[in-house]
Amino acid sequence: MSDTLLAEEPRVAPAGTAPAPDDTLFAQILDPANRANPYPLLARLRERPVARQRDGRYAVSTHAEIRSLLFDPRLSSEDLPPSRRPHTGHVLKDWILNPIKDRVATAHRPLIFRDPPAHDALRHLVMQQFTVRRVRGTHDRVTAVVDALIERCRGRDRVCLVEDLSYPLPVAVICELLGVPEADEPQFQAWATQLSTALEPDARRDEDTRRANVASFDAIADYMKRLIAEKRRRPTDDMLSGLANHADPATPKMGDFDLISTAILLLVAGHETTVNLITNGMLTLLRHPLELERLRRDPERAPRVIEELLRYEPPVHFRTRKALGDIAIAGETIPKGAAVMLVLAAASRDPACFPDPDTFDPDRADNQHFGFGGGLHYCVGAPLARIEVEIALVRLCQRLVRPCLARDPPPYRPGAALRGPASLEITIDGIL
Repeated sequence: MSDTLLAEEPRVAPAGTAPAPDDTLFAQILDPANRANPYPLLARLRERPVARQRDGRYAVSTHAEIRSLLFDPRLSSEDLPPSRRPHTGHVLKDWILNPIKDRVATAHRPLIFRDPPAHDALRHLVMQQFTVRRVRGTHDRVTAVVDALIERCRGRDRVCLVEDLSYPLPVAVICELLGVPEADEPQFQAWATQLSTALEPDARRDEDTRRANVASFDAIADYMKRLIAEKRRRPTDDMLSGLANHADPATPKMGDFDLISTAILLLVAGHETTVNLITNGMLTLLRHPLELERLRRDPERAPRVIEELLRYEPPVHFRTRKALGDIAIAGETIPKGAAVMLVLAAASRDPACFPDPDTFDPDRADNQHFGFGGGLHYCVGAPLARIEVEIALVRLCQRLVRPCLARDPPPYRPGAALRGPASLEITIDGIL
């Protein structure tokens, strides 16, 4: 997506007139003031399945329309603005080195920002490493990490779920899968938090955010470059070693630039969404104590609980796209070049698809949610996230004695696309 399109000036209503009732709804959804409960706004957004917003973006919010667009080749995932490093005042950097780095970064985006055939080739190579055997093999390790993290809270009457479990668990798991040294885990938090703003449409236009993203990307890219070189010298049984030493003659290996961007994506995406899913999940169960007790007594309910959490309180609320051509849908025409917001969280509460959609019901039948996206870009880490969340929620329900929310609603992280509490304080009477 071009900077010009993203920076389109909003249309101003003539004096004495009110704006159309739905042309600022997406902007309201982005407003941090509405982060704790965006669902009334999402319901209003669904009144028009495809709605042009005042700033020129098109918000798509209903289940049938989003399902259709997820498989529409006219909708591109390559919507990030071109990389543009800030001027430094150093002639060599500003006129030669940084322009080269910008061209490389733009041409080798992570696969969630790529279209076929590049996306398909990169995803195929990732899935060769993200095997069923490898993912299932994490079960015992995840259980051990969860129990160890809970045990650290013994003797306290209050825990912060994000700090004490939701964040350290998925970081430890994805680092182990990728082959990132445990001692290096702490430095990824700041990088991952910063780079996740690439999913926030307004943050992309903020110059300070762009500068911070460039600095974070360069830092983590340098780290990954060194780590990949080490994996080639001394490969081990981890995903990064497998990608770096790919030897299947039937498929070409990743080039180094794509390998670096893919490693960064797996590390960032491998824990950012899972943090939100664990935290949103426990928050929802604490708000529905009968369901928490049912899960504590019957852990076999966990898969149904998780699928309903993915629908009811998803970790990702929307994804951005760009129209490659005019798209006629739901009585509207999205013009070529327009920015499109696929509001997945709104679609997952669409009453046309889900009876009583604002009720948390783990026994819901035919739960075709968009909690992990859909289409070509369905989350590659979904099976791993399900394992982590199931073990975390079951063990929390079983081991925390009389857990209660200390604050409701909790404070939320700034992002609207990746939505979840910044902290979740829980009072307890002990740990079993």
